Amino acid sequence: MSYPGAYSTNDPDRPAVIMARDGQVRTFGELEARSCQFSQLMWAAGLRPGDHVAIFADNNIGYFDAYWAAMRSGLYFTTVNRYLTAEEAAYVVNDCGARVLVASPAVVEPATEMLPLIGDCDVRLMLDEAAEGFDAFEDAIAAHPAEPLAEQPRGSAMLYSSGTTGRPKGIKRPLDGTSITDPDLVGVGLVGGIFGIGEGSMYLSPAPLYHSAPLSFTTGTQSMGGTAVVMDRFDAAEALSYIERYRITHSQWVPTMFSRMLKLPETERTRHDLSSHQVAVHAAAPCPVEVKQQMIDWWGPILHEYYAGTELNGFCYVNSDEWLQRPGTVGKPLIGVIHICDDEGNELPVGEAGTIYFEREVPAFEYHNDPDKTADSRHDAHELWSTLGDVGRIDEDGYLYLTDRKAFMIISGGVNIYPQEIEDCLVLHPKVADAAVFGVPNEDFGEEVKAVVQPIDGLASDDALATELLGYCREHLANYKVPRSVDFRDELPRHPTGKLYKRILRDEYWGDRTSRIV
Repeated sequence: MSYPGAYSTNDPDRPAVIMARDGQVRTFGELEARSCQFSQLMWAAGLRPGDHVAIFADNNIGYFDAYWAAMRSGLYFTTVNRYLTAEEAAYVVNDCGARVLVASPAVVEPATEMLPLIGDCDVRLMLDEAAEGFDAFEDAIAAHPAEPLAEQPRGSAMLYSSGTTGRPKGIKRPLDGTSITDPDLVGVGLVGGIFGIGEGSMYLSPAPLYHSAPLSFTTGTQSMGGTAVVMDRFDAAEALSYIERYRITHSQWVPTMFSRMLKLPETERTRHDLSSHQVAVHAAAPCPVEVKQQMIDWWGPILHEYYAGTELNGFCYVNSDEWLQRPGTVGKPLIGVIHICDDEGNELPVGEAGTIYFEREVPAFEYHNDPDKTADSRHDAHELWSTLGDVGRIDEDGYLYLTDRKAFMIISGGVNIYPQEIEDCLVLHPKVADAAVFGVPNEDFGEEVKAVVQPIDGLASDDALATELLGYCREHLANYKVPRSVDFRDELPRHPTGKLYKRILRDEYWGDRTSRIV
């Protein structure tokens, strides 16, 4: 199958999505009708294939009405991070050229503040209720028939990078020219073929829908006839309770979620029946080896990891059995061919770390309105090779191991230091809730290693703890990798999907320097 409307005739009352906390349900029949109505509204407003619609919302059940309306109308669907300010959100809406904006009451203040800034977006709808400057979504779609458009070309998501400096960029792929009623071979192959999601599957999504993976997997589950169970926000104890309550078969996580579940009291971790759970997918950030090992010990060999970006220039995958034989790998490529290159673009031998390129003979992604950034993502000598800027190595069997994001490599006294290994060490300490490691100025060595730590709740952030953590690092890391100092924060700036906004922290220490070379 390829879209939820395929199930609305035979089983219209089957839940397509359940909101985990309050149990609100949207059936396949309702999702089909409402997405048809919204597609009719946008057609009547003059939108045509290749145009854009944006959504600025929390995890609201109406997200799926909007998504599937765009997908069945040949439109680009752009999600706006619900935590952006009015100015930041308006930038995304304007940059993507959205003709329609859907918002939710959870973001009503920035949504209304941004209205004077988005003059070219003249259809503004609010889910659940009306607000100043917005029409009520329910009333607006009710005026249109619950019938498919005469033609239903397949649309595409155009999501924005979550960079912490400069403006985010839309990641755009060309529309593939197929109909929404045609099989989505990539989606079916990944969601159904690799992870086994199908009719009867219950998929738990603990992350925000504006992010690529939660949006792709929840809608992919619906396209296969399964039910997406969506949390409004991640809570470690609640997540375990939902696995039991909804008899979850599939789920997706980021490593920080694993760490927080592992640090729950033993009574909380063991009180729920998790026997329905068959597949736990994780991605988005490297997972510390010890954390993943503990999760496999707890949940069994049901962990499945993939490495890919929103750009989908490549896709690596590894199951638990393979990973246990090669701890730390993110798998072998299922989409694309991997090339590891040095800074001059020369391909490196097996085992050496360098920039990861994927080679694909398909129309490549581009960064919307940013040809320079698009060009920077390509290999100078091979136009079909593209990179996300990550650093890694491959072993003799072709398995990929991530080293770090290239931008955060520390060069201290001419020695390259990759922060990920140090962060992995720190987060395993029982008094550490979260950690970030990066380079800060050092007059002698250029940079030195700095750690910024979020202690577990209620713990004092003092010199004694800093000394303890540095001693712990010395026990587990080579001396040149040990942080020279530790600072503390009540909370680190993480994207709700788990990505660490490390640059925000690092920039505090570099101040107004124009160069990172001391």
